[in-house]
Amino acid sequence: MPLGLVDDAAIVALSGDPRVVVTTDLLTEGVDFHLAQDDPRRIGRKAIGANLSDLAAMAARPLAAVVAVALPRDGGGGLSALELVKAIYEGILPLAAEFELAITGGDTNTYDGPLVISATLFGQVTKQGPLTRAGGQPGDRLIVTGELGGSILGHSFDFTPCVREALLLAERYELHAGMDISDGLALDLSRLAEASGCGAVVCTDRVPISAAARKLAGGDAAAALGHALGDGEDFELLLAVSPDVAEAMLGDQPLDCRLTCVGELVIGSGLWQQSAGGELLPLEATGWLH
Repeated sequence: MPLGLVDDAAIVALSGDPRVVVTTDLLTEGVDFHLAQDDPRRIGRKAIGANLSDLAAMAARPLAAVVAVALPRDGGGGLSALELVKAIYEGILPLAAEFELAITGGDTNTYDGPLVISATLFGQVTKQGPLTRAGGQPGDRLIVTGELGGSILGHSFDFTPCVREALLLAERYELHAGMDISDGLALDLSRLAEASGCGAVVCTDRVPISAAARKLAGGDAAAALGHALGDGEDFELLLAVSPDVAEAMLGDQPLDCRLTCVGELVIGSGLWQQSAGGELLPLEATGWLH
């Protein structure tokens, strides 16, 4: 990096495609975390991880970040304000290093209010170009990474953003559209389908349900599916690809996590669910709205 944290602003060098992907997330006490129960290191990690997931959604390579933290004047979680910000950065820095993300600046301040963390990340477009929600076509298969639901039991803090997975898939296969699953499969799929000018059908018997979702459901299969469709903060990938590409991806299984086809895009609009018996019913696009 030509100029890092030594001046009023950083200078970042770009190579190849000059286009830059920019994303930001604001995490607030009482909505995204609770200082009384959540380790500040996990909070810091989540602040960077959620943004890295947005870069993964567009198959962009992490480049740099700026982080702004508004600290409660008296600290929180049994820590002083200074101890609190140090702990937050102890969570931020290892994940940033893992993905070669340079923390190039930001700001900290104290005030008479709750903890707020705002992270803005910059990613570089690869030679495949940015992946967007708008390229899906009727007949495209819908592929997801990993398992869904139950993030409240720990995954919402401890997830690893799918950056490497997105870059690998974009390099090996032709991806029509994609996004990360941050607000729940149903709600996020409805957004991808709408952006692509399509409707979408989810085959409910194919949705990969996590063990955490099943635990929350207490053995109720319908409730477990509901968690997988709507809990949010899975931070997995949702991709739209042609049938031939889907067949290749599912056959290759090139990732450490499993790829699953959960449905397809269709002509028309709206979100639909299809049971194992073939019955087609409307599916409500509900999820976790920040």
